[in-house]
Amino acid sequence: MSDASTPKRATAHLADAASSHTLLEGRLGYQLESALLTRALTHRSYAYENGGLPTNERLEFLGDSVLGLVVTDTLYRTHPDLPEGQLAKLRAAVVNSRALAEVARGLELGSFVRLGRGEEGTGGRNKASILADTLEAVIGAVYLDQGLTAADELVHRLFDPLIEKSAGLGAGLDWKTSLQELTAAEGLGVPEYVVTETGPDHEKTFTAAARVGGVAYGTGTGRSKKEAEQQAAETAWREIRAAADGAAPAPGTVDAQGAPVAGAPGEDAEAAPVKESADRTASADARR
Repeated sequence: MSDASTPKRATAHLADAASSHTLLEGRLGYQLESALLTRALTHRSYAYENGGLPTNERLEFLGDSVLGLVVTDTLYRTHPDLPEGQLAKLRAAVVNSRALAEVARGLELGSFVRLGRGEEGTGGRNKASILADTLEAVIGAVYLDQGLTAADELVHRLFDPLIEKSAGLGAGLDWKTSLQELTAAEGLGVPEYVVTETGPDHEKTFTAAARVGGVAYGTGTGRSKKEAEQQAAETAWREIRAAADGAAPAPGTVDAQGAPVAGAPGEDAEAAPVKESADRTASADARR
């Protein structure tokens, strides 16, 4: 009975895989060679647990290059007056693990990935790194199966909204770099980040505190060290920028959007230094 049921289970598995591929292909807009798409969706954890199957890592490598080429070409042609450094910032804002993961989530790509039991049990279907890598592998598969024109069209369809949004971010393209440039211009020194982490290995939360010249300028949290540091850098940039423009908020009195933090000193606290200065002037006049 067991032997007879094995072919049935295998047939059912193949049918499920074909149905899953059809659904994903509908979202991609392309029908791909089945074995190629299967490989694009095969994470190394699944491959290792199933006898060393081919993984999607080579396709990921290829797709990363295709994605980078299309995005770089688009930025070069769309922004003819931007210098190389600014173009690089724009590209980094589009081609990064966090951005790719969000695009992958829009496709619900996590539901199609073939994962090993370990990754499955630790939330692998929603991990940014796995989603980003799988999306690059799928782009690589489209390139191999359909050619550069099709891959170019797919990248534009998936990433043009992000490219357009990134063009208007200004300092927000890379808060850490923007903070370092600002503190150098203001002669404040090099920013430093103190990062702590909490939670189990598969669900860590990172908290970063940005310090400049020994002064703390706020914190940021995220699922990765990089994300937490970027948020902390944003808070610090907004506070230092406001001070340079004359608003001079005390460290920790504004949030990442530049709004006052609840409980922060108000007008009375700001008036205290003025009153102290006036008292010193009056005392000096009396002595004279």
